[in-house]
Amino acid sequence: MVSKSQIKLITSLSQKKYRQQHGLFVVEGIKGIQEFLDSHYTLHSLYALKGYFEAQNAIEIAEAALKKISFLKTPQKALAVFEIPKRSSEKEAGFQLVLDDVRDPGNLGTLIRLCDWYGIKTLVCSQQTVDCFNPKVVQATMGSLTRVMVHYTNLDTYLSGQTLPVYGAFMDGENVYRASIPEDAILVLGNEANGISSAVSEKIQHKISIPQFGTSTTESLNVAIAGAILVSEFKRG
Repeated sequence: MVSKSQIKLITSLSQKKYRQQHGLFVVEGIKGIQEFLDSHYTLHSLYALKGYFEAQNAIEIAEAALKKISFLKTPQKALAVFEIPKRSSEKEAGFQLVLDDVRDPGNLGTLIRLCDWYGIKTLVCSQQTVDCFNPKVVQATMGSLTRVMVHYTNLDTYLSGQTLPVYGAFMDGENVYRASIPEDAILVLGNEANGISSAVSEKIQHKISIPQFGTSTTESLNVAIAGAILVSEFKRG
């Protein structure tokens, strides 16, 4: 059984202020939950349909009750609540990916998966970037959040203290396929609609872009797609 107070707590975690207040976030789905159970994250509570996660002493829940606490249109077989870990302020050596005001949860989730794929252990974000523990972000990471630490900070201060060359993605930048880019560098990606902010732009030493080969009127690439292309070029060495 799930109590009214438990339902109230879980549903409140859709909002950042309550996630921060309680230090908790939600993970849904068998595979995603198992990824977090096998990681350094600490389990707070686990709710599952009969026959799932019995070894973890899951609270058995009926489908109707699961629908009440799920943030998905089609609830999965289980939902878990984990503790938000303390964030480290350590700077990662080598290549760094930095996000300036990325607001879409799906984009952030995909970029976290991108970091996981390329072995980038820390993703640095502006304080205005969407919260990585937003349920939609967590779902989009498909478990990669267990292996990538997301660090939120003032980018003006952060970039000012760096010794690595700072690159930024711009529409009018140098063709990335022709540019000489080092493997160890900082790459900044900007907001979906407005790009990199003027304040952060002042810290960028090299502007790069992805050339358009087609003749369509498409204005720009999705930030997650652009990130994948650019990170691949940096990692290619």
